[in-house]
Amino acid sequence: MNTPDNLLYAKSHEWLRLEKDGGTVGITDHAQSALSDVVFVELPKTGRKVKAGEVVATVESVKAASDIYSPVAGEITAVNTVLPNDPGLINREPYGQGWLFRIQPEQPKPTGLLSNTDYAATLTR
Repeated sequence: MNTPDNLLYAKSHEWLRLEKDGGTVGITDHAQSALSDVVFVELPKTGRKVKAGEVVATVESVKAASDIYSPVAGEITAVNTVLPNDPGLINREPYGQGWLFRIQPEQPKPTGLLSNTDYAATLTR
């Protein structure tokens, strides 16, 4: 699966799509593939203020549990309420309906994240 060009990436395999009213966060196709079948998701509470790199969610698969980190500092404004009943959506649509949470970033132009090209290069090392 090709990664969308309009995303920014954390080295810990989360993606961020910046929009007019904030940003949407999910995990990359690489991350969901490494996890295999996702069976449980613990999402953050809306209104929570987080720092960049802070653990904000957990994704469990048949293989392991993985912490999900916020790629930016900000406030959680929404969570994907479909995921607790259909966690496999993360596997089926990691860049679409399988998003995890929405965040209002503290900075309009976050720093320290990777472009699509730079993220792809980390996967081939």
